Amino acid sequence: MERADSQKREESSNKRSPFELILNQLRRKKSVVERRQRVSVTRFFKTSDNNDKAARNEVVTKESERNDADKEGNEEDEMSSVDGELCSVAGWGRVKHFLQKLGKKADRQHLTLGSCGLTATDLLELASLLAFLPELQELDLSWNDFIGGALKALTVHLQHVSRLKNLKLSNCRLTAEDVTALGEALGFIPHLEELELSWNSYLGGNLSCFTHYLQPGCKITVLHLVDLGLTAVDAKALGESLKVLPNLELLDLSVNKHFADGLCDFAPQLSHTTRLKVLKMHLCGLRQDSIHILGEVFNFLTCLETLDLSCNKEVAGSFKDGATHLASLKKLQSLDLHLCCLNQEDMAALTQVIPLLSELEMLDLSANKNIGGCAKQMFSRMRFLPKLKCVLLSSCGISEDAYHSLADAISQLPRLECLHLSWNKCIGGNLHVLLDVLPSTASLHVLRLSSCNLTDKDLTNLVSLMNLVNLKQLDLTYNDTVEDEGWDHFFKIANTLKDLTELDISLRPSTRRDCTPWFSSLKTFLTGTSALRELGLHRWLLSGLQTASLETFSKSHNIKVHFDFSEPAQKEHMLL
Repeated sequence: MERADSQKREESSNKRSPFELILNQLRRKKSVVERRQRVSVTRFFKTSDNNDKAARNEVVTKESERNDADKEGNEEDEMSSVDGELCSVAGWGRVKHFLQKLGKKADRQHLTLGSCGLTATDLLELASLLAFLPELQELDLSWNDFIGGALKALTVHLQHVSRLKNLKLSNCRLTAEDVTALGEALGFIPHLEELELSWNSYLGGNLSCFTHYLQPGCKITVLHLVDLGLTAVDAKALGESLKVLPNLELLDLSVNKHFADGLCDFAPQLSHTTRLKVLKMHLCGLRQDSIHILGEVFNFLTCLETLDLSCNKEVAGSFKDGATHLASLKKLQSLDLHLCCLNQEDMAALTQVIPLLSELEMLDLSANKNIGGCAKQMFSRMRFLPKLKCVLLSSCGISEDAYHSLADAISQLPRLECLHLSWNKCIGGNLHVLLDVLPSTASLHVLRLSSCNLTDKDLTNLVSLMNLVNLKQLDLTYNDTVEDEGWDHFFKIANTLKDLTELDISLRPSTRRDCTPWFSSLKTFLTGTSALRELGLHRWLLSGLQTASLETFSKSHNIKVHFDFSEPAQKEHMLL
């Protein structure tokens, strides 16, 4: 018991306020001065009557001086420690004050200043505060487009945050001088793992100003270079730097429309990034030969899980010979080929390869309008992909035969959670073909059926078959073909979708219709649902009383209701 009390007294004695630290510092300085004065007085009044005594006094005096010097040194060390402690307290106060001005909370490890309107002056002040943030691991300065050209003011102080792991500088209008300064400072932040430089369009042609400073042992695992205006010169510079980026796991090169001009120099160097898991080349200007050039290095990317080649329209026809390379990506989980203008030959080749990707969880073939008539075999072979969770086939021009084949395959995909079939007109009047084969325990969470020419019967089947009980998001927009009676009946029994959180039944931009015939059923549905958080009613005309009713309900139930006023201005309104 006594030992515990003594420990508590010791702990309490170790906790000193800044005011006590200052007083102790003043007392120690005073004691040191007094001891020095006593030593000086003793030496001045030494007697010369007894030489032995004088000698002894001299020895004692020297020992006393040495002891005093040692004590003085220890006290000076302690005082410097106190000074550092006081400085740290004051510095943290400055950090908090700076962040409060920006409406942010202080955090010693994470500094998120994105979209704060920072200026070059703010950047200078932030740089002066880094010395008080030695534990900082994440610094986000993205979407501050006034700091471009002034980054060096910050980078020269990065030695104070040597533990930094995540640096975000997206959309900051960075210049070549900025990324040069960043490259020069890489040695100060050896633990950097994630770097975002996206949407800095001035860096096109200047990426080498940064990559030149990458050294062996670099720990960068995530690199975002979206929409930098990268050229063939940049592609070559980036490729050469991959040799010192063996830990790279994610590389996003999307929206660099001229990057493909240097693909021959870049692609072979991907062989050095054997740990790469995510490669995104959305809208990179890929051409017919690009798929083959990339495919030759796929054998080295044994860890690749996500491949995004979407919105490269000129690759049409290239999968006829290049699709076979995909088979080497044994761990591929996500394949995005939307808006690639795939043709019949592409689909024939992909039909042979995609079923071999046994780990595939997401397949996006949307906006390939010419595959609908030749997709029957592809859809039928989806049954060999039991791990599929997300299938996106919007605007594919699916034929009725292909649709029936798809429905049969979906019945054997027990993990399917997300299905996009929007803009496929064949579904109108035939939704039951899909719903009938879904098991009662279907795990489908997201279903998008926008502009599918749905009928009243389709809506009735949608909510009456009881096999969509896990559905959370339902998109029925642009189905102007549904009559008022269909919407009325839909809302009368829509409470069977107990987990539904988002519902959108908005009309086409050119359409206006009165919702009065089914508004009372909508209110009944809203009263009975507890999960719904967002409802879209764009272009449906509401009276003043109906608007007030929705407004009251949305406030009391925390539901966002999106609709348009009936006034000529047609202003969008969101109820919170």
